[in-house]
Amino acid sequence: MNPKTLMIQGTTSDAGKSVMVAGLCRLLARRGVRVVPFKPQNMALNSAVTVDGGEIGRAQAVQAQAAFLEPRIDMNPVLLKPNTDIGAQVIIHGKALANMDARRYHDYKPVAMRAVLESYERLRAAYDVVLVEGAGSPAEINLRDKDIANMGFAEAVDCLVWLVGDIDRGGVFAHLYGTLALLSPSERARITGFIVNRFRGDVSLLTPGLDWLTRETGKPVLGVLPYLQGLHLEAEDALPREPGVAKDTERLRVAVPVLARISNHTDLDPLRLHPQVEVRWVRAGDAMPPADLIVLPGSKSTRGDLNRLREQGWDAAIRRHLRYGGKVIGICGGLQMLGRWVHDPAGLEGEPGSSPGLGFLDFETTLEPEKQLHRVEGRLSLDDAFVAGYEIHAGVSTGPALAHPAARLTDGRPDGARSDDGQLLGTYLHGLFDAAPARDALLRWAGLAVRETPDYRQLREEGINRLADAMAAHLDLRWLGIG
Repeated sequence: MNPKTLMIQGTTSDAGKSVMVAGLCRLLARRGVRVVPFKPQNMALNSAVTVDGGEIGRAQAVQAQAAFLEPRIDMNPVLLKPNTDIGAQVIIHGKALANMDARRYHDYKPVAMRAVLESYERLRAAYDVVLVEGAGSPAEINLRDKDIANMGFAEAVDCLVWLVGDIDRGGVFAHLYGTLALLSPSERARITGFIVNRFRGDVSLLTPGLDWLTRETGKPVLGVLPYLQGLHLEAEDALPREPGVAKDTERLRVAVPVLARISNHTDLDPLRLHPQVEVRWVRAGDAMPPADLIVLPGSKSTRGDLNRLREQGWDAAIRRHLRYGGKVIGICGGLQMLGRWVHDPAGLEGEPGSSPGLGFLDFETTLEPEKQLHRVEGRLSLDDAFVAGYEIHAGVSTGPALAHPAARLTDGRPDGARSDDGQLLGTYLHGLFDAAPARDALLRWAGLAVRETPDYRQLREEGINRLADAMAAHLDLRWLGIG
């Protein structure tokens, strides 16, 4: 088997594959190994702009940071961004190719596999170790034909596999044993060990089960990783499990509607981790809670999510919030919702047509085939504060409201809009709250007397290092040469 490549697969989504790859990247990189993360196919609405001008899954950007690398398109050659329950935008080598339903994409997979192997071979030639993240579960036997995300890839490149299960969800032995049972003989042979993730309590009480698993399968348990309370790594797609950090008594209340196609919700992480900010996700069926600030997040289906806002009555709640002096920020798709119209003549995000926006700002947006992908810096119109972020959008916005931009970018472009009454701000910049000057200016604008300013990048670094340290202490890493 290929000794330069190790693949981490999971028994379920969110079993810990992303964090395992991030932790292993940091472990190896700290020891001078040239290591690179790789995910053949990702299905996620949290994405990042790469240094070479493409779009990849957000998790691979975090893994690149763990390996002390800039994110590049080869780290995630196939990205699927769902825009309906049965279809997604297909992104190959960082660029949007087309919208495909599940059946059409299944037929396209052999072509996608060629893109996957091209990227993999480039990385394999340039680095000492390639750490590969699988997707979902390899036991999804209905997807085995033409698989490029799990064992189909592992078989194509002849690599070893570690299988991760999440004990915090319960049923971890059934997950691990059952996954192995559903694999073909050649696939089972690739799995060289199991990892039990997110364990709480006395590990000695788990030993009989671990011994049984090894005896029944002939596979070793490589370790039990403890539940790391408060660990922060940006999520691949799912909303965060934990609320963030303990909050001060004096805090800003932030409400975020959970849209059906919410994208890049990691924009809110710097606020979730701020001790003076309480972020509440408002889910379908929930009433909009009392808040100082409402943030409309990004969306992969802006017109569809506008309908969701109205169906939930959140549009009326936002109007009421503004009448009582509250503040509203719209990010990317959220910005587009604040305008008068959203036009999609080519049907890029669904059926062709136009939808009325919320009408709070005098502009309209037309979705165009060429997606804007930029890593940018600039200055907010609030306090001239430094802001850094990235743009991922197909919309082009025009109208009088844009004459009062939310920011001026260093490339000379204006960004977004601010309302004349000072209550609304919209921007295309993801990562809006990452830089402390911008975050503090926006929080002051929203009504918070800012006392503490956590360094968000340092928080991410601390999370990656904490994870790597835990893995070094609890896992058998002899295959990697650092055990």
